[in-house]
Amino acid sequence: MIQNLSEFKNGKILLVDKPWGWTSFKIVKKIRSSILNATTSKDKENFKIGHAGTLDPFATGLLIVLTGKYTKKVNEIQNYKKVYTGIIKLGCETLSSDSETEEYNFSSISHITPKLIKNISKKFLGKIDQYPPSFSALKIKGKRFYEYARKGIKIVRKSRRVKIYKFHILKIGIPYIKFFIECGKGTYIRSIAQDFGKALRSGAYLLSLKRERIGNFSMNCSSIELKISKEFPCYLLD
Repeated sequence: MIQNLSEFKNGKILLVDKPWGWTSFKIVKKIRSSILNATTSKDKENFKIGHAGTLDPFATGLLIVLTGKYTKKVNEIQNYKKVYTGIIKLGCETLSSDSETEEYNFSSISHITPKLIKNISKKFLGKIDQYPPSFSALKIKGKRFYEYARKGIKIVRKSRRVKIYKFHILKIGIPYIKFFIECGKGTYIRSIAQDFGKALRSGAYLLSLKRERIGNFSMNCSSIELKISKEFPCYLLD
């Protein structure tokens, strides 16, 4: 049930369970359209809405959408710790470091054991340096990284220091590794997957990813469902 527009302008927090294949921008656009179409207010031009941390199209899970005055909370929420679960596939790579592009550069995994995987995982704790993926939304000279990557243009990527609070191996079924990670702002899980493969002397990419939590926000929070779209659940935080 959509409430009147003034309440959304005063500020609301929406929790979206983002499906596979949707961009975060498309989700926000769909919610904005649904809210405005369901209200009779004439002052629709100044309605603000945005998300508090993007999810790649091929990732699923929690996307926080803020409306009205609460859009000022974006930076605050982006600084919260984030929790993900996902699956890494060993033995090959992709240009995007996830399932968006085709597998290539196949490599041997015969030397990889569960013990080696668990030992290597310990190196991915604390402050680590990583390079953002070529297929990312970061900008250089006014263009997104992925715009260069899709044209086959190589760019110089600078490493960034991020913090990993927890990194657990949940299940091993080589070539697949299921993991749990709690990390700080700016961490690229695709880069974690790629670097994990390199540490194992093999190729690797992020096969799937789900964001479980941002700070204390999760899909388990007490909330009211909004009938925004049949394609994804959207809840209004109490």
